[in-house]
Amino acid sequence: MKKVLSVALLGFGLAAPAFADLALATSKNCMSCHAVERKVLGPSFKDVAAKYKDDKGAVDTLANKIRKGGSGVWGPVPMPANNQVSEADAKKLAGWILSTK
Repeated sequence: MKKVLSVALLGFGLAAPAFADLALATSKNCMSCHAVERKVLGPSFKDVAAKYKDDKGAVDTLANKIRKGGSGVWGPVPMPANNQVSEADAKKLAGWILSTK
């Protein structure tokens, strides 16, 4: 079953781990303002990954921005704080975002 699911997901251009974290991003309302490959209200996750690709502290930086919000990095629209996202989930989301290169 696991192999069938992986093959099915690859058919949609998604790897199984990426799909699992897309589900987390969806459940935390990230997808209301972001998409993996295109700008919505906020930048695409691929653009974020490219911007932080050489930053060794990027997981912590992005996890902090996910929880506390931010402004000015991607334009005039601020990212609101997401206090409902646990620190562990924020780090998981940040790691996944960075993997979307």
